[in-house]
Amino acid sequence: MNLVEFGYAAAWRLVRMLPAPVAAGLSRAGADRAHRKGGRGTVRLRANLRRVVGPAMPEAELDELVRDGLRSYARYWVEMFRLPSLSREAVLAGFRLDGEELLAADVAAGRGAVVALPHAGNWDLAGAWVAAKGWPMTTVMERLKPEGVFERFVAFRQGIGMGIIPLTGGQKPPFGVLEEKIGQGHVVPLLADRDMSARGVEVDFFAGRTRMPAGPALLALRTGAPLYVASMWFEDGIARAALDGPLEIPDPDGAPLDQRVRALTQQVADRLAAGIARHPQDWHMLQRMWLDQPARPAPTATDASSAAGRRGGSGPATTTP
Repeated sequence: MNLVEFGYAAAWRLVRMLPAPVAAGLSRAGADRAHRKGGRGTVRLRANLRRVVGPAMPEAELDELVRDGLRSYARYWVEMFRLPSLSREAVLAGFRLDGEELLAADVAAGRGAVVALPHAGNWDLAGAWVAAKGWPMTTVMERLKPEGVFERFVAFRQGIGMGIIPLTGGQKPPFGVLEEKIGQGHVVPLLADRDMSARGVEVDFFAGRTRMPAGPALLALRTGAPLYVASMWFEDGIARAALDGPLEIPDPDGAPLDQRVRALTQQVADRLAAGIARHPQDWHMLQRMWLDQPARPAPTATDASSAAGRRGGSGPATTTP
């Protein structure tokens, strides 16, 4: 076991041992420390949130939003590490989905559903909630490195009721497996606000160009399953989400498949943007997002002043499994 894997294993054990208020307090303190240090992840989050809120927001207000965003991200991690110890009743009480009747009807009819998600709120708790409702669910997970960390996350997510397909290295191509699962009536949630393959669909997103994965749109077009877009956020003591849709599927006789995929992915991007704009503090996007952004974020004047008195170097960039 290397140090990275050991760190995750220790976090799953130690965070679950702490009283919930203590764990929450430590996560908040850690987020505030990261905000003061102004490392790469913090600088990137600031640049991404500036795109969301536009140029009119004063720097002081943006700084508060970045701090709240880091607190939200830290909350996600703490709640994720504690999730395996929650009872079914606690999972159901800790998450609320506006529009759950839509998914319930899709599952009952055996037609399945595709749900496009942002990196926001607590998507792991959302998955555990779907499983706790007794609805079959399958999703895709990128292959993390080292392999031991990937295996631990697979075991964690399978343990809370998710069906997991590796993005790469599986016995079958993931898209074909997802088609089969939708045919069996599964809910298929897919993180859709950032393309991991560099082969995604270019879309307009907060007045800039970015790439988003084609998977949600292509699955809906190929299977006929309804496609929803979820907004996700925290509200007081629970994680929240709301479904938007089902989206209007382009007429198969109206355009070639690639054009329909682009049109439908743009719909997804527009709905994701609307949800993120309502709850920007809960969008956990600490990575490069837009095509015109530099590979390494340049610090702003606020970042430079907040980091002026810090000792040592900044911490490593945060990645999202």
